[in-house]
Amino acid sequence: MMPGTAGRAGVARTSSYEELQRALQGLLAGERDLLANTANLAALVFHSLPALNWTGWYFLRGAQLVLGPFQGQPACVRIDMGRGVCGTAAAQRTSLLVPDVHAFPGHIACDAASRSELVVPALRADGTLLGVFDLDSPLPARFTAADRHGIEAAVRTLIAASDCD
Repeated sequence: MMPGTAGRAGVARTSSYEELQRALQGLLAGERDLLANTANLAALVFHSLPALNWTGWYFLRGAQLVLGPFQGQPACVRIDMGRGVCGTAAAQRTSLLVPDVHAFPGHIACDAASRSELVVPALRADGTLLGVFDLDSPLPARFTAADRHGIEAAVRTLIAASDCD
């Protein structure tokens, strides 16, 4: 069973995230390059979880987040810290699960089809912010606490397996 294929559309079960972790560990085995690993995680999540229209990375560069590897439609290239869901998650260094992006103050509509969003900060071992991993869905309230926990675990696995300097 592929991650996210069981249950109602938009809800991934815990076992699906265990499968996602195993697949990610296989992709990361022997590879330390951050760019390659973030590209593979974006593709793995995009093609494994249901009802996504965008997954990707934004890396902290000065006071802005700059677009990194992604899957989906072309995206906003630069996001100011504290702006939109990604900038807010980065500034607060906490995951944000937004059931209705149109109700989020200052939401940046890179893709008008996006209705809900999950953003997970990526922190280096010393606690400094590397960037954020962003998942968008055309379904309202697509993401759950299980999604947040599963993606947070995947990001931690990626950071531990990559050279982040």
